[in-house]
Amino acid sequence: MNTSSTRRTFLTQAALLPLFVAGGVSPAFAAFTRPRRVGGSHLRTSLNAFSFLELLNANAKDPTQGIDLFGVCDFCAKTGFDAVDLTGYFFPGYPLAPEDSYLYRLKRHAFNLGLGISGTGVRNDFVAADPAIRAEGVARLKTWIEVAAKLGAPTVRAFADSQSPFKNWQQAAQNAPRETVENWLADALRECAEHAKKYGVIIAVQNHGDFINTGAQHLSLLQRVDHEACAALVDTGKYLTADPYADIALVAPYAVNWQIKETTGSATHTPKTDMTKLVGIIRRSGYRGYVPIETLAMGRPGYDPSIETTKMLAELRAGLAATESITP
Repeated sequence: MNTSSTRRTFLTQAALLPLFVAGGVSPAFAAFTRPRRVGGSHLRTSLNAFSFLELLNANAKDPTQGIDLFGVCDFCAKTGFDAVDLTGYFFPGYPLAPEDSYLYRLKRHAFNLGLGISGTGVRNDFVAADPAIRAEGVARLKTWIEVAAKLGAPTVRAFADSQSPFKNWQQAAQNAPRETVENWLADALRECAEHAKKYGVIIAVQNHGDFINTGAQHLSLLQRVDHEACAALVDTGKYLTADPYADIALVAPYAVNWQIKETTGSATHTPKTDMTKLVGIIRRSGYRGYVPIETLAMGRPGYDPSIETTKMLAELRAGLAATESITP
C-alpha cells in the first residue's frame, strides 16, 4: 500500500467533506466506484466543435458558408490538437442518426489527420415533468450511443439540466421536489447507460449550471445512477460556487471527459481560468485521457473561434508543461 498516497486521498476527502454537507448531500461516496486508472496522469488535448457554433450553423444553412465538421477536423490537425469532440447538433439530420457512409467518412478523415475522436453529445431533458419529454431524450441518447460506437468515440455527453423552452429545472419539473427530479434523471440515465454498456460507450453527464451547479450535486446524481457506464463530464465553467476549483477537484476522480472553458463562469465578467491550477487538479486526480477545451462567443464582438481556440490551446499547453511533475 502507498501510505503517502492513501493519506493524501484521505486529507483531500476530509477537506472537501463540508461541500457535501453544505449541499445537503450524503457524504457516503466511498462506495461510489471511480474509473480504475494506473500509470499516473496522462493528458491529451482536444477541441469541442461547439467552439465553432456560429460557423457550423451558418454552414448547415448554406454549405458555401462557415465550416463543417470536416473543416473543424482540419483546423484541429493544423493547430496541433490531439483530438476533436464532435457535438451531435452539427451532424446532418440531427437529432436523427446520420447515414453510416457519412460517419465512416468522417471517422476516416479524422484518422488520416492523426486525430482521436474524444466524444460526441446531444441535447436531452430528463428534469421535465412530462414523461414523454424524458422518453424522447432517452431515445435520442440511445441513437447517439450507437453513432458514437460507429465513430469510435468513447463518450456521449448528456445534460442533467433543463432545455428550451424551459428557463430552469424547477419550471421544467413543475416545481417537483429535488429528490423526485433526481430520481427521474437517474432512471433515464441508468437506462441509457445500460444501452451504452452494450456498445462500449460511456454516458458522460455534464454539469450545466441549472439542476447541477455544485460538485456535490454532480456526485449525488451519479451515485443515484450507480452504473459503470455513467460518469462525469466536468464543465469547468458551470460550477456556480464561491470556489469552483474545489468542486472540480471533488468530481475530477470520476471524470471521463471535460469541457475546459476560458473562464470559471462561462461569461466574460467571471474570473479567467487559471490553467496551471486547473491542470494541477486534474493531474492529482489521476485522470488519464482527453481534456477538450471549448470557447464561447460570450457576447464578444468579432469573436473568432480560430483565434480564441488557438490562444486557449497555448494556455493549456503551458499549464500541462508547468504541472508535468505532479503525480496523483
